[in-house]
Amino acid sequence: MAVDTTVTTFSDIRVDLRNRLREVSSTATNDIIDSWINTALHDIHSNPGHNFPWLTRRSVLITHAPYTTGTVSITAATSRTAVVGASTLWNTAVTGFGFNNARVGGKMTFSGLDDVYEVSAVGSDTSITLTNRYTGADLSAATYAYFEDEYALATDFLRPLDLRSFSTDLNIPLIGPMDFRRRFPRNSTRAKPKVATIIQLPFLTDTTARYRAVLHPPPDDEYSIPYDYFTPYLAVTSAGVEQTQLVNDTDEPIIPLQFRHVIPLHVMANWYRDRKDDTERSKLCRGEYTDLMQRMKGNTNIGADRPRFVVRSGIKGRYGAKYDGGSYFDELRDRYR
Repeated sequence: MAVDTTVTTFSDIRVDLRNRLREVSSTATNDIIDSWINTALHDIHSNPGHNFPWLTRRSVLITHAPYTTGTVSITAATSRTAVVGASTLWNTAVTGFGFNNARVGGKMTFSGLDDVYEVSAVGSDTSITLTNRYTGADLSAATYAYFEDEYALATDFLRPLDLRSFSTDLNIPLIGPMDFRRRFPRNSTRAKPKVATIIQLPFLTDTTARYRAVLHPPPDDEYSIPYDYFTPYLAVTSAGVEQTQLVNDTDEPIIPLQFRHVIPLHVMANWYRDRKDDTERSKLCRGEYTDLMQRMKGNTNIGADRPRFVVRSGIKGRYGAKYDGGSYFDELRDRYR
């Protein structure tokens, strides 16, 4: 770190903190500082009200059209989870879309009934295994419908940008998972999606969260649904690889350069409070941190709604006056419509 430049890398922030705290470099001290730097980095971005633009990403969800080709058979005496197809191509790719006609997590209905069964495995073009046992009578050369209402979100999805809208492009609002289940207990009638919710599946092979969007109605065709979201990646390596926290000395936080000194202020407030029992200095650092956070938020809050007084003009009043604000003059309205 040059003495005449602002903090840039992970190493810069560490050195700056040691200088501010007047601490001598040691393995123990550096380990504590590094941990608190990453804590600060996450804490700065944890407030949902701070929708910093460097956190936002956009992705596109491609829906799966229903597949009904061929017929199916289920023999209860053999296995109520084994579905055998005839003239089906379940394990064959849909041309141009990069997914197969059927896949794990998809849903099936049989003989036009409303009972919905989830697919746990696709063994071949003519073999599907259900997650739950089929409860009806034996099926032989019966009609069926394979469809999907649940879709994986971007691998770096953390939360939606707009907590009330999944896709503004297609006007698909978001509702809570419990409300979604109450309103659509059997989500089987296919049409263009009108509403969505977001769920998290159980962890599978690692600690990566598995977020899914559930759509109602389940799509009746392939649709391209753009959506905006926040990423959990708060740091980037010198090679441009995004990661959730600072690890290497040359890593940089995604915070713009002019605001990166907010991280040392956060650490100092906790350091003086927890390690020095110096509440006065802690309060001073916390005050500077809060002030900088407000400036950072204001600097990046472009286009955000702000109520303001606007006189309604150019409208003739009851007695022929050229300007008449009426009751709108003393109300917090953006503009008269």
